[in-house]
Amino acid sequence: MSRSTLRTLLPLMSALFALYFIWGSTYLVIRVGVESWPPLMMAGIRFFVAGVILFTFLLLRGHNVPSMTQWLAAGVIGILLLAVGNGLVTVAEHLEVPSGIAAVMVATVPLFTLCFSRLFGMPNSRLEWTGVAMGLCGIVLLNTGSNLSGNPWGALLILLASLSWAFGSVLSARVQLPKGLMAGAAEMIIAGVVLLVVSRLSGEKLTHVPSASAFAALAYLVVLGSMIAISAYMFLLKTVRPAIATSYAYVNPIVAVLLGIGFAGESLSRVEWLALGVILSAVLLVTLGRFVFKPKPAPLDKVKV
Repeated sequence: MSRSTLRTLLPLMSALFALYFIWGSTYLVIRVGVESWPPLMMAGIRFFVAGVILFTFLLLRGHNVPSMTQWLAAGVIGILLLAVGNGLVTVAEHLEVPSGIAAVMVATVPLFTLCFSRLFGMPNSRLEWTGVAMGLCGIVLLNTGSNLSGNPWGALLILLASLSWAFGSVLSARVQLPKGLMAGAAEMIIAGVVLLVVSRLSGEKLTHVPSASAFAALAYLVVLGSMIAISAYMFLLKTVRPAIATSYAYVNPIVAVLLGIGFAGESLSRVEWLALGVILSAVLLVTLGRFVFKPKPAPLDKVKV
């Protein structure tokens, strides 16, 4: 392997590793953190600190400060993706939803993204709609398992989080966001402020000093789970096909489930393992329908001019 090839592959492999394993591990790390931190407070600190650090770094590198229009767009997307999307997952894990189950539920985001894309006029194939139907069956199966059947509020919060993340993902392509990593920095700052305000209004308080493991979890989420993983995702979106960049949807649930079983004593029933397989198969069908079986172009004699 030549040096030039190696220089090309190393950043790509590093970025994929960050998405597959770092994002997959954040579900377990969130569970560790919420044992001491109030959930909304922890999520708010995570995104605000990460956003400020990244924003400062980008300014020092010569990036322009976003315009007011870009700040507003970043605020909307940041609230949908991070404040609601990630914030509700954090609250659900505080309500003792296992980290692996939370990751499996969030894996449905590509399915909801497809549905919201249709609302914006994007055509979908039968294979994609088959994937959506399978995914809904997987959600029903997952909610009949022991981990969610006794925790309906936790299940509802993760479902709402997935819907919000999916809608925000579709909307992000239709608003004027800051360029490059500055979009992620602005989104994290605004989402962090919103989460901290909601935390205050909801009466969250620290009743004791968080444990050393809780501080370590927060640091992991700030540096690895937010700054590095988001930067890696932005890099992949610019470098590889979208199918590769979004392939984390298949890997994150598996990583989260295995880590939860290995380090947190979590377990999945047979029905929940079946639900995991159904949901991942559904996401695969949606991906195939979007990137492999593309709609055929209209005949020339039917094209309007």
